[in-house]
Amino acid sequence: MANDYISFVFKSLLLLIHLVFLGQHHVDSASVVKSLPGFEGPLPFELETGYIGVGEEEEVQLFYYFIKSERNPKEDPLLLWLTGGPGCSAISGLLYENGPLTMKLDVYNGTLPSLVSTTYSWTKNSSMIFLDQPVGTGFSYSRTELFNKPSDTGEAKRIHEFLQKWLGKHQEFSSNPFYVGGDSYSGITVPATVQEISKGNYQCCKPPINLQGYMLGNPITDSKIDGNSQIPYAHGMALISDELYESLKRICKGEYEHVDPYNTECLKLLEEFNECTSKLYRSHILYPLCEMTNPDCYIYRYSLSHYWVNDETVRKALQINKESIREWKRCDWSKPYTKDIISSVPYHMNNSINGYRSLIFSGDHDFEVPLIGTQVWIKSLNYAIVDKWRPWMINNQVAGYTRTYANKMTFATVKGGGHTAEYKPDETFIMFQRWINGQALYGKVKLLQKTE
Repeated sequence: MANDYISFVFKSLLLLIHLVFLGQHHVDSASVVKSLPGFEGPLPFELETGYIGVGEEEEVQLFYYFIKSERNPKEDPLLLWLTGGPGCSAISGLLYENGPLTMKLDVYNGTLPSLVSTTYSWTKNSSMIFLDQPVGTGFSYSRTELFNKPSDTGEAKRIHEFLQKWLGKHQEFSSNPFYVGGDSYSGITVPATVQEISKGNYQCCKPPINLQGYMLGNPITDSKIDGNSQIPYAHGMALISDELYESLKRICKGEYEHVDPYNTECLKLLEEFNECTSKLYRSHILYPLCEMTNPDCYIYRYSLSHYWVNDETVRKALQINKESIREWKRCDWSKPYTKDIISSVPYHMNNSINGYRSLIFSGDHDFEVPLIGTQVWIKSLNYAIVDKWRPWMINNQVAGYTRTYANKMTFATVKGGGHTAEYKPDETFIMFQRWINGQALYGKVKLLQKTE
C-alpha cells in the first residue's frame, strides 16, 4: 500500500513538472535573433521572434517578428503591422514593404538567397510588430483542431488578446503611443481591431493599450464600393473606351458587382470590359503580367523569399517551433476563413467618433482597390474637409496628393504607387514618417537615399 502511494506521488510530481515545463514553453517563447542566414554580419537592429498563445487553452500560437525602433525605443511609437490576404505572411511586410531588410534581387542559383539592408524602414522611428495571422498563416499554428474557423470579427478579438499578452511580457512598451497598420485585406481587420482595443480599454482590460490611431494602404473596405470603382478607374486611366464606359454606366446603372442576371446587355458589356483588362497586372497596371518564376518579372522576388524562408538554417535562426514546420507560403489562400464583415465603414465611423487619428493612402496605379472607391467611402463618413486637396512633395517633386478631414483622417495618394507600399517604399516611408510625427504631409523632408 505504501509503495502504491509513493508511486502515485512520484507519477504526480512527474506530471506536474511536465505541465510546468509545457506552461513555460508556451508562456515564454521569445528569442533574440542576432544574425540571419543570407545577411552578412550581425543584424544592425534588434530583432525578436516568438509565439504568443491565444484562446482559452492558448491553443492558437501566433508567431511574430518584433523590431525595436532604431531611434528611441523608449519613447517612439509602437506599430502593429498586419499583412492582408487573409492568409499572407508577415514576411511580406517585413521584407518587401516597410522593414529593415529585403531580398537581394539575384537570379536563384540553388544557393540561399541574400538579404540586404534598406534605407526606408519604418523602424527608423517606430518599433514594429509583424504578426502572422490568422492561424495557419506563415508560422502561426494551432496545437489542437479548431472547431471554429477564423473570421474577420474573430481575428479582431484574437489580435487584441495577442496585444494584451505581448505587452504584458514587454511592459517597457506599455506607455508608448500605439498604432495599428496594414494594407489590402487589412482594410477589414485593422478598423475592427482598433474598435476592439478601444472597447477593451473602457470595458475590461487593464492596463489600457495606449491606442492613438491607425493607418491603411489601398484598403479593401466595402466590396460593393471597391468593386464598383474599378470601371470608372479603368476609364480614367484610358484602359477602356469612352463609348464602352458610357454604355456601362447607362445599361448597368453604376452597379457592376451584383448585376441582375436578367440584364444580359450589362453582362455582355462587362465581358467586353474584362477582355480589355484581363491581361493587366492588377496590383500595378504599369508592370508586366508574368509568372513568378520569371526573373524579369517584379514578383520574382516572392520566389526568392520562398527559397529563403523554407531553408532549414533560416528556420533555426528564427527559432521556429517544430510544431509549426511545414512548407512556408507567402500567401495561403486555401485556409478556411469566414468573411463576416461586409463593410468596414461603420468601424471607421466609430473609430472617428472615438477620436483616433488615421492615415489612408492609395497607390494611384492599383487596379485591385482603386483610389476612386477609397475616396467614395471616406466621403460617406461626411466629415468636413480641413485641408484642401494639394500635392505633397519630396525633393521639390510631387510624390502624391493629400487632404485632411475633421475626424483627424488624412487621405494621401502615392504617385506611381501600386497595391502595397512595396512599389514606392521610399515615398511611403517619408509619408509615414511625417504622419507619425504629427506633421503635415506637404512639409519639408531630408533628401531621399536609395536602397543599398
